[in-house]
Amino acid sequence: MNEEQRKQLVEEINALRRERNAVILAHYYQPPEVQDIADFVGDSLQLAQQAAATTADVIVFCGVHFMAESAAILSPEKIVLLPEKSAGCPMADMIDAEDLRAEKAKYPTAKVVCYVNSSAEVKAESDICCTSSNAEKVVESLAGEDILFVPDANLGNYIAAKTNRPIRVWAGFCPTHQRLTKDDVLRSRREHPGVKILVHPECREEVWREADYVGSTAGIIKYAENSPDQEFIIGTECGILHELKKRCPGKKFYLLSENAVCPNMKKTSLEKVRDSLLNLSPRVTVSKEIRERAVGALERMLEVTKK
Repeated sequence: MNEEQRKQLVEEINALRRERNAVILAHYYQPPEVQDIADFVGDSLQLAQQAAATTADVIVFCGVHFMAESAAILSPEKIVLLPEKSAGCPMADMIDAEDLRAEKAKYPTAKVVCYVNSSAEVKAESDICCTSSNAEKVVESLAGEDILFVPDANLGNYIAAKTNRPIRVWAGFCPTHQRLTKDDVLRSRREHPGVKILVHPECREEVWREADYVGSTAGIIKYAENSPDQEFIIGTECGILHELKKRCPGKKFYLLSENAVCPNMKKTSLEKVRDSLLNLSPRVTVSKEIRERAVGALERMLEVTKK
């Protein structure tokens, strides 16, 4: 696409956005041109908060399916669009409601903390949701409770270490973050001596234990903004570099690995955003029965986060 075509597409999107009274939400892992046309760019927690609070009639969710589904749960009166209907999340697919019910039967007194990277049906079987930004706070809100953490074992183990609490974890993972290894950390330290390594807690334990900072995408960005350092090694999906460079002009960022690419996050394009607004599809909906059971877990998460 040349620059003239890109400008034309952006003009069409802007006109449709006004006509539909739509808000465009994009995750930090989305392609740069999609982030640039969004009304709000954020991590999973920030996007959930925006979806819950928006006065728009239409939410265009530039992310993956579970994110749009959460928006539909929190704002059932809105039209929620996912520009690329096949943009899924392999981690979310690693557990379903039947799996979780079977696991809950083994530990009937345990409270289920459900990472938002999960289906509406799994959220409906959970006590409270969390994101990588607020997982520690969510777990701390359950003082004295046994905890079953699904579906991300890496994040669950990280929070267990942070809170010094025993947590039963489901054996799920993010394939993109799972590809990052301790060898990547050691190689990066050799290539960039003295440069701090900032990683996402979806990484393997061998990675986050070697890092200088562990945090959500929003946390990584905030750390880089506030640090006097001028160079950083980034251990999360490559899409974050776009926002880092915008927020921290003049600072240098190196990826921990060139393999840190989520193919599902890269499926969105300007053309698909335009077409979704034009046709008001593909729509993401959640049945009334599932929504009524799932919304409590998300609302409890948002309430804990406010405190």
